[in-house]
Amino acid sequence: MSDAEQPTAAEVRAAAEAVKTALDRHLAAVERRSGEDDPTVYEAFNQLAAAAEAYDELLYDRYDEVTPFEIPGTEDALPPYAGPEEPNALSVLIRRDYAVVEPQRLLAQAQRVEAADDESRDGPGASGTVHGALGLLFGEFEPDEIASRHKEFGLEEGDSTLWVTAADDPAEPGEWLEAPFEAIDPQQVVCRFDVSAVFDDEIEDDVDDDLEDELDPDVVEDEDEEEAEDEEEAEDEVEEEELERLDADR
Repeated sequence: MSDAEQPTAAEVRAAAEAVKTALDRHLAAVERRSGEDDPTVYEAFNQLAAAAEAYDELLYDRYDEVTPFEIPGTEDALPPYAGPEEPNALSVLIRRDYAVVEPQRLLAQAQRVEAADDESRDGPGASGTVHGALGLLFGEFEPDEIASRHKEFGLEEGDSTLWVTAADDPAEPGEWLEAPFEAIDPQQVVCRFDVSAVFDDEIEDDVDDDLEDELDPDVVEDEDEEEAEDEEEAEDEVEEEELERLDADR
């Protein structure tokens, strides 16, 4: 950043004061919280995060320094539940991703379904293409059954997510069918469950790090040297004891 674009010292000082004010507001909101998901605390937290981020950026731009703390991001987190206390309706939103890893298996399964439904059909039908086969299988089997038998259909599971949202009244028939995921209010979400290979990778990385520490060549070498020294000391002690016995016999 050029000198002309750098923030002034006064701007950095003002950002620091804004952080102090946001800290006071956050503490006051926590002290007066009405419950675990108090929206006032949530708002004060977001204000504190924004103030801290702004100060950190100005501090770096002006002095090439950073703060020693990090406010966790809230972009992927759900806000506190603000839906009805006793919901009269709920919606379950599910997305499951698959990769088509064995197209021939997928086509074979679809051809079986098609043959059972229409034995008089001549020539290749919808099951002759991958997208046609997918339409047949998902039209024949429930999504949960496909999820439990995905390998039989030549599919490999990817990420999945399930959201449960609450409402005062059921939606009107046909109201959301054109855009089923568009009008979801995050504050109406009762719970959410995510499954992703990312989580498995994080666990594997932690395990790999532990194994690397255990198998560190320097560490192994040091341990081997210590064991060799202990064995040598033990042998010396045995030799000294034998010499003392010989002297006593004489």
